[in-house]
Amino acid sequence: MNERSLPLKAVLHREQPDSDSFIDLDRLIAAAVRRARIVGLSVALFIMLGVAYLVFATPYYTSQTQILLDNDLSRYAEDDKAGARIQQEVDTQIASAVEILKSNSMALRVVDEAGLADNEIILNPPQSPAAMLKGVVSSITGLFKDDPELTEAEIKAGKRAKAGALLQQAVDVDRVMRSSVIAVSFKSPDPQLSAKITKAYADAFLTDQLNANFDASERASLWLQSRLDDLAKRAQMASLEAERYKAENGLTQMGGELMSEQQLSDLNKQLIVAQADSASAAARYQQYKSIVDQGPQNAVKNAVVSGQSTGNQVMQDLRSKYLSIEKREQDIVNNFGANHPQAVALKAEKENVGGQIFQELQQLTASYRNEYDVARSREQSLTNSIDKLAGKNSDANRSLVHLRELEQKATALKGLYESFLNRYEVASQSQSLPIAKARVISEAGVPTSPSSPKKTMVLALSAVLGLMAGAGLAFLQEMQERFFRLESDVRAVLGQKSLGYLPRMGPKMKTALNSDWLRKRGKKPVLPTGTDAPGLDRMMRTVVEAPRSAFAETLRNTKLAADIILQGKSSRVIGVLSALPGEGKSTVAANLAVLLASSGKRTLLIDADLRNPSLSRLLQPLPRVGLVQAVLGDVPWQDCIKVDQETKLAILPVVPGAAARSLAHTNELIASPGMQALIEAAKQSFDYVVVDLAPLGPVVDAKAFAPLADGFVFVVEWGKTPTKLVSDLLDAEPHISNKVLGVLLNKTDMQALTRYSDFGGSEKFRKQYSKYYVE
Repeated sequence: MNERSLPLKAVLHREQPDSDSFIDLDRLIAAAVRRARIVGLSVALFIMLGVAYLVFATPYYTSQTQILLDNDLSRYAEDDKAGARIQQEVDTQIASAVEILKSNSMALRVVDEAGLADNEIILNPPQSPAAMLKGVVSSITGLFKDDPELTEAEIKAGKRAKAGALLQQAVDVDRVMRSSVIAVSFKSPDPQLSAKITKAYADAFLTDQLNANFDASERASLWLQSRLDDLAKRAQMASLEAERYKAENGLTQMGGELMSEQQLSDLNKQLIVAQADSASAAARYQQYKSIVDQGPQNAVKNAVVSGQSTGNQVMQDLRSKYLSIEKREQDIVNNFGANHPQAVALKAEKENVGGQIFQELQQLTASYRNEYDVARSREQSLTNSIDKLAGKNSDANRSLVHLRELEQKATALKGLYESFLNRYEVASQSQSLPIAKARVISEAGVPTSPSSPKKTMVLALSAVLGLMAGAGLAFLQEMQERFFRLESDVRAVLGQKSLGYLPRMGPKMKTALNSDWLRKRGKKPVLPTGTDAPGLDRMMRTVVEAPRSAFAETLRNTKLAADIILQGKSSRVIGVLSALPGEGKSTVAANLAVLLASSGKRTLLIDADLRNPSLSRLLQPLPRVGLVQAVLGDVPWQDCIKVDQETKLAILPVVPGAAARSLAHTNELIASPGMQALIEAAKQSFDYVVVDLAPLGPVVDAKAFAPLADGFVFVVEWGKTPTKLVSDLLDAEPHISNKVLGVLLNKTDMQALTRYSDFGGSEKFRKQYSKYYVE
């Protein structure tokens, strides 16, 4: 047999999704429109639940009051410094006030003042369904317990405690943003009760503040009074002890200091001056001594330093005279030579003046030596005096240290006494005028409308929750969408050519076709009973009875594709197969064969689905011989053919029953030489041979027939056949995949098809094409 590898795979490459691309808005919008119904139903359901909640929910009324914590209220009765507090202290005060309002003691005070111990709304508030169920369970379990009998006082105390606990749970206390205002609110089914309890909370808080301030002032006054008496005695005793110690140790003071300390300070000052004079005299003496020690020549050269340091006028005159003689000598030597008589005279004169300068320096050195010795003697005398006085003052200093300790103790006790005295006066004034550092700035009013449930919020929340739930369900459905819906899916997933959509034949269309066929034959239409599927005659003639339908047009496109791809072949063997049973491949094969036959082509339809010959079962009368007998050579294949007189379509059936079921290896029969000979003989007599093959997935008959076929038409059920299954089957069988002429999407819901198409897809314009079709 001639085998042909079709070049479709080289042309139609699979479109691999780009994982890095941006979100496909068109597909997202299409999915949203497609799942709009389930989203709408979800929103409607949740809104209905919200309305039911609003109908059965108990309305609650909220009353609110606002309390300002204001420290300025007591600024006239307290110290001014009390108002200068840091923000952290203010925050701590407000937090403490909030906790006081939330406390159980405050709730019990409100219960007592407002008389709520017997209020049924407080003791038995409306319960939610969950709370009611819990209460029923508790009641049932409580039947088996023997509770002790309670006295009237115990019952009353229990009601009071229960009311306080419920009140403590129900009251809402919050700080208003970053201000010093505290908002107290209470929610109740009775608006009058809400206002009453809220006002009682404000009054109880103010009363508690006043009582707390009065009690604190009273306790502080009593404690401060006892401390003042003790501090007065201790301060007096400390002062007396300090004076007695001073007198016993002769610690006479002047100007706040001991006399010995003043004398020692004066001697230290004189010693500092004497040390400075001694250092200055020593420096001058050493300077002149070093000059004299250099000898007459060098001493004369440095005499200018000594002269400037002492201010000696004699030394300055001698130095000037020496320099003048030296200059004149230098001029004579430069002009007349060193041996000139005048030069020799000037040199003798210069040496004479130099000797005078050296004698003057020796006298100055001796003078400064005497001055240095005097300064040293004075310094040593002052040092000895200080040492003697310091020894005498050491004992007085040790006594003075202890005296200072006694004086500091007396001073501290005196200051502490004064401080406690001031605090005592403040506490006494506060006790006489207790002031609450809080005031009500917003009175609790009777609410006119319920605060909960909020109808708008409940309905909006219901709609949002419904939208979220619907979106979640829609997302799950989209995630489960793994079927063929569009022609682009065929090209992207399989890399095959899409031949179009075959509409689902609903009951109305099948009944109409059956009625028209019967009327043409003069018979009364009979509605099908038990099943809505017509007989083989009706299924085979859909393209004839509705030639301008979308169904017939898609099969014409299939014929055109086969003619183009298989051009050059005088006879064409086309296999029709599917991945799973029930996808309608037999219906497609029958209608394709009828279409080919009605166009004037010699066409043979072979039912090669040996295990499930659905076409053959619909023939009337049932055939007695068929494909199996023809292939085995028991009967000539021409004798097994049945011809439809209207369309001239030749049909080679399979005998239903035991003959077909007795074949354990149907693939051996399909691939046998007899089958090959039959196909070759059929190609000599027919232009088209359409073969209805078994599904590709469960059996191997189609794989065995692949060498005999020129091409395959692959039928996929729209919205039912998984894309992964078909892709894996074709990838596993390349000898079949390479011969696939195209893929037909069968049983398409044409109304739902547009919902799966992207914007601009051809499926969106199906209604505009409808005028070219006659269904």
